[in-house]
Amino acid sequence: MKHTLSILLQNESGALVRVAGLFAARHVNIDALTVAATHDPAVSQLTLVLHGDDGTLQQILRQLRKLVDVLDANSLSLVGGRDGSRLAATPA
Repeated sequence: MKHTLSILLQNESGALVRVAGLFAARHVNIDALTVAATHDPAVSQLTLVLHGDDGTLQQILRQLRKLVDVLDANSLSLVGGRDGSRLAATPA
């Protein structure tokens, strides 16, 4: 299943390497990755897409939240049915 993650992390050297290393250690490929500035120059917004089952997603989110550089990590997923699907942030 395709998952999109939204991560706020400290804008420091090596922060992105530590996040990517977590995925490599779990043998999960990152399909797409975008990093953008926020209103706070000390914080970056990281959005990434991956394929994996729900168990893998839960484990990755738990481990992401333990990283020192990660301020917040959420899964963005479609909720609802075919008619009323909407994008919702879930802390998973």
